[in-house]
Amino acid sequence: MRIFGILNECAIRGLVPVIAAFGIGVAAMPLASLAEPTHGIAIYGEPALPQGFAHLPYANPSAPRGGTIRLAEPGGFDSLKPWVLKGNAAWGVGVHVTESLMIRSIDEPFTLYGLLAETVETAPDRSWVEFTLRPEARFSDGSPVTIEDVMWSYETLGTQGHPRYHSAWSKVASMEQTGERSLRLTFSEIDRELPLLMGMRPILKKAQWEGQDFTDSSLEPPIGSGPYVIDRVDPGRAISFRRNPDYWGNDLPVTQGLHNFDVIRYDYFGDANAMFEAFKAGEVTVWRELSAQRWAQEYNFPLVTRGDVTLSEIPNQRPSGIVGLVMNTRNPIFDDWRVRQAMIEMFNFPFINQTLNGGVDPRITSYFSNSVLGMDHGPATGRVAELLEPFAADLPPGTLEGYSLPEGSDRAMDRAAVRRAMALMEEAGWGVQDGQMRNAAGQPFAFEILLNQSGTAMRTSSETQQIVNIYIEALRPLGITPRVTLLDSAQYVERTNNYQFDMAWYERGLSLSPGNEQRLYWGAQGVTEPGTRNWMGMNSPAAEAMIDRMAQAEDAEDFTAAVQALDRILTAGRYVIPVSFSPISRLAHASDLKYPDRTPIYGDWPGFMPETWWQEAN
Repeated sequence: MRIFGILNECAIRGLVPVIAAFGIGVAAMPLASLAEPTHGIAIYGEPALPQGFAHLPYANPSAPRGGTIRLAEPGGFDSLKPWVLKGNAAWGVGVHVTESLMIRSIDEPFTLYGLLAETVETAPDRSWVEFTLRPEARFSDGSPVTIEDVMWSYETLGTQGHPRYHSAWSKVASMEQTGERSLRLTFSEIDRELPLLMGMRPILKKAQWEGQDFTDSSLEPPIGSGPYVIDRVDPGRAISFRRNPDYWGNDLPVTQGLHNFDVIRYDYFGDANAMFEAFKAGEVTVWRELSAQRWAQEYNFPLVTRGDVTLSEIPNQRPSGIVGLVMNTRNPIFDDWRVRQAMIEMFNFPFINQTLNGGVDPRITSYFSNSVLGMDHGPATGRVAELLEPFAADLPPGTLEGYSLPEGSDRAMDRAAVRRAMALMEEAGWGVQDGQMRNAAGQPFAFEILLNQSGTAMRTSSETQQIVNIYIEALRPLGITPRVTLLDSAQYVERTNNYQFDMAWYERGLSLSPGNEQRLYWGAQGVTEPGTRNWMGMNSPAAEAMIDRMAQAEDAEDFTAAVQALDRILTAGRYVIPVSFSPISRLAHASDLKYPDRTPIYGDWPGFMPETWWQEAN
């Protein structure tokens, strides 16, 4: 529909928030009936791009092909199999080598267009979905992608793959082949997101993995249908992907302007400092700067001053997500919301932000802040209040009444916060005895903070350590001195997958279209099931009810209210001590690396770099 294209264009130009436009557009029209095969599918309404579109709006179909892009990753890897829980898989395998039936547009809140699938068809109530494969779809070895491969991939991932695949598969009542190139999935419950989720599952070659224990990690290069094949592997140190000149999808509209590099290489480094030094030496050609202060003060090295490196800022309109120190409520000391609030009170954000970041980036105020999906910090009203009211008796204080993080102080010690924290700890049964926080039985309030010495996607190791060091000093007036444990990536993944920590550094990116994955993040099953993202161990019927409501919502208004209600439950649950976020991505890159003028609503999101970038000839 034309209105979607107009509103999205306005959003890109900063005239209206994209989600507001999305909501207005949906509210003004009936939901489209998709009872016939079509080229794409949207969570609400119709796809913005019509049948026969030429290319994705944020791709440059005239981009030259060739060259190499060299990227850096922290830590190491011991597997080429990112679809299972075991092992630490190399980044890029699931992005460059394998494909799904449909591809996501990062210029719309949640819309998919056909990739391996020629068409998609779904019932008006989304109770089933049917996909038809393109006849030309091929794996990199030249063999056709078949319905048998698709069905095997769905069932294997859903039963033996990483837990992130299990929830959606558990809602599949039946799967049947309906034609030579088509299959239908019928769902056991109404969930508008399920047809889209199934369209995004990676499709693997059955013949490669059949007869093996699929749950095992592996360094066997997977055979995929994607634009790249694995070229060279140095386990733990480097992996490179070579563009397949015979890629079957070269002429599709959804691939025009994408996959332009001949080689994509990822080098692994022990920590962020080594990564940055490699970038300054020209051994890495793109660097994502996470600190606004460093961005402003430290980019005067020779490659920049000579003009060999360009500094680019790419805005986005996606939610902040949640980044900070998560408290594991499986440990009884963090089971009390008053204790968690006391830990939040002692985290003096203004002082930390000014000391380490020049005070530039704003604080994360809720899980979906920076978007219309974020909670209002005042009392719940309207539809949000209606959704939460049945659970009022069991909700943490502030969920309905309103909750905001403490303001903090620009001084190292916030005495008002110390008083509030001490009062909360005393209410929870703790008090200072001989200079140490103890309970009535004399047991000390002691816990461990777990950190990844290789850093993370959003923070360097040195930055997280600096944050934690300041925080530990702030806790001393309470008689609390946590111990800090630094682990390599493999050990960190192993312990966090099994929730063997008290407090740890936590990062969860969130999209403009949250759905079933939220159960993997916050669902009660994750209290005991390893490998979920429910690191805090929360068990909230209210949160699960909001996730169900999100999945069943028939219009954007109801969906937004459900997300805002979930945001209140998460934020007032006081599980994470949040830090700052940036509404822009700061990328330093070789000056011959270019990207399109059009920035999608998700900004520099997976699907934008390196997919849409290219290298200009000197």
